[in-house]
Amino acid sequence: MMGRAHLAISTGVTISILGLADYKITVPVVAVTVVSSLLPDIDEPNSLLVSRALPTSLLRLLQGVLIALAAFVYFYGTELAPWNTVIAILAALVSFMPTRTLRNVMMILIGACLILFGQSYIPWSTIIGCLLIICALVPHRGITHSLYGVLGWTALLYFSTYTYGHALWIAGGLSYLIHLLADALTNHGIRPLPPFDFRLKLRLMSTGTMKGTLIENLCIGLTFVLVWFVFFRRVNLEHFIF
Repeated sequence: MMGRAHLAISTGVTISILGLADYKITVPVVAVTVVSSLLPDIDEPNSLLVSRALPTSLLRLLQGVLIALAAFVYFYGTELAPWNTVIAILAALVSFMPTRTLRNVMMILIGACLILFGQSYIPWSTIIGCLLIICALVPHRGITHSLYGVLGWTALLYFSTYTYGHALWIAGGLSYLIHLLADALTNHGIRPLPPFDFRLKLRLMSTGTMKGTLIENLCIGLTFVLVWFVFFRRVNLEHFIF
């Protein structure tokens, strides 16, 4: 499924289930749900989550900085010759990478910075940094589209947020899982337990086709109906009964 479909379906279904279970729906819960609905696609550089976190405009700025750096090092670093030429060539090569590859490079650099310098500022920065590096290197629908990804993300949320209640880690784990279940509807499916070759795929749709778009829209529509029933219709019925 496309990123926007995952965002609508995983978020809507998760929030509805929490509502039916009488959990308090707060802004942090919604935020974790939204991020988790897109998180499995972090290993896809052009996914909705990654492209919004690292927009094309930022990559273009980075390319400009790298070109300027290459020129500066080449012309003003002659005392370091021939290394100034080597560094200039490397910087220029990186600046002309395709957008998809450049996003991967940025994820690796951000991950490395979090591992080296983030511990004093961001809790769990080492784990987050490692995840960014791993996701930039593994193929799409790899470990992030497995039960390991669900368990890892849920455990990370649990140990970092359980003192604030259970809604946050439940919302994150459930939203992540619903994303995987939605991908299992496609022809490609998912491998829930790599390195085992078993692939969960129901072959109900193919992304980018008319049938796939129809099923996506149908699922989104049903999600909105569920949200309406849980948060609007059910409230009206309870008010009428009492």
